[in-house]
Amino acid sequence: MTDRANPIPARPLPALLPISATVICKNEEACIGKCLASLDGLAEVVVVDSGSTDGTLAIVEDFAKRGLPIRLIRQDWLGYARQKQFALDQAKAPWVLSIDADEWLDDDLRAELPRLANADESIAGWQLRRTLTLYGRMAPVSLWTRPERILRLVRRGRAHFDADLIVHEGLIADGKTEVARKGLLRHERGLPLDEQMRKEVVYARLKAEQRLANGRKPSRLKLMFNPSIYFLRIFFWNRFFLCGWAGFIHAAIGATYSLMTEAMHRQLYYARKASADTPGRPSGAREGVRP
Repeated sequence: MTDRANPIPARPLPALLPISATVICKNEEACIGKCLASLDGLAEVVVVDSGSTDGTLAIVEDFAKRGLPIRLIRQDWLGYARQKQFALDQAKAPWVLSIDADEWLDDDLRAELPRLANADESIAGWQLRRTLTLYGRMAPVSLWTRPERILRLVRRGRAHFDADLIVHEGLIADGKTEVARKGLLRHERGLPLDEQMRKEVVYARLKAEQRLANGRKPSRLKLMFNPSIYFLRIFFWNRFFLCGWAGFIHAAIGATYSLMTEAMHRQLYYARKASADTPGRPSGAREGVRP
């Protein structure tokens, strides 16, 4: 097992914090070590595995042997939202940090956790600032870009995932949330472009199916204009033009994802409409597909 796959845990926090971290995983040996290392000092780490066949479980078990308070749970894949909700339901600490296997907390965010966990009762959760690695690169993007703000640290019992969503799931808080201004949630998995594009196609299909499940019809205007708007928002509003050609590619792939979503929505809508007009012909819907 390499040091890169199973790094030394981060410097422990002064005392265990009243936070449960939840991680869902399947075949994440390339990145889960760095994730787990950054969670040292939390009250517990709930790892929900949906059938890893690589070295993921060995890495998790090694961290448990080294003292990280891990509870490893096997659970067949339920879909993104339901799998994360299942993990959330297993947490026991007053606060819950939902973190992906390819994410990790930087030192500044770790140092900020005691203050966040000591927040006033009126605060139901904290939005963490998340940065990423651009496709095909190993270095993080410029910090002058706009980090995404994403709700990940919540009081137990005051947030949930929408089980009806099959893609782009996110926590929904029951109450006020604030932005953690210090530190970053790092999402720095530099996937090869071909692998990333395969994931984008899967996400586009799931988003299109989600729209159909909600009874939404395809739009010609969205097909024509959404990809361009998507590109402009990423490249200029999120300031990825500061990252040069890598930022341009990132924005262009985002636009491609938008185009694929609109095109698949249209294709699936008319295919299912034709199927409904032909008795006995199956529609072929899929749900909860994991990339």
